[in-house]
Amino acid sequence: MGVIFRRATRADVPEIVRMLADDDLGSQRERYEEPLPESYFKAFEQIDCDPNHELIAAELNGEAIGTLHLIFIPSLSYQGGLRSQVESLRVNGKFQNKGIGSQMMKYGIERARSRGAHLMQLTSHQSRANAHRFYERLGFKMSHAGMKLNLQKKS
Repeated sequence: MGVIFRRATRADVPEIVRMLADDDLGSQRERYEEPLPESYFKAFEQIDCDPNHELIAAELNGEAIGTLHLIFIPSLSYQGGLRSQVESLRVNGKFQNKGIGSQMMKYGIERARSRGAHLMQLTSHQSRANAHRFYERLGFKMSHAGMKLNLQKKS
């Protein structure tokens, strides 16, 4: 397959949101509708103008078929080391199980290395056993327990 990886554009946002919404968890969080809520475009603009964020599109025959959001986090920890955080890896359902997700992650790993990151980290919902196996095949190891606090709900 002639998949290329490039920075996502504003025109990719609707397809990226569609991919984010196209699973059990995503369908609970995302609002893929026409017109697409303006909040997605505002978020894209923030991501696009921040040099520590790279929203990547996997493209095949002019169509965005996958996405990956890389975040670069400077830190005093690890002697001032740079971390790479992976968010929102998705592949269009029609193109899953064809190695595109692995190619995208390998591309992301090389991008992180080229930026001088000393490690790459990600979170994956505990219900996503297939995703966990996918990341383990790429060399990722379970190392931390993650916690989140929903700031939209009152305690």
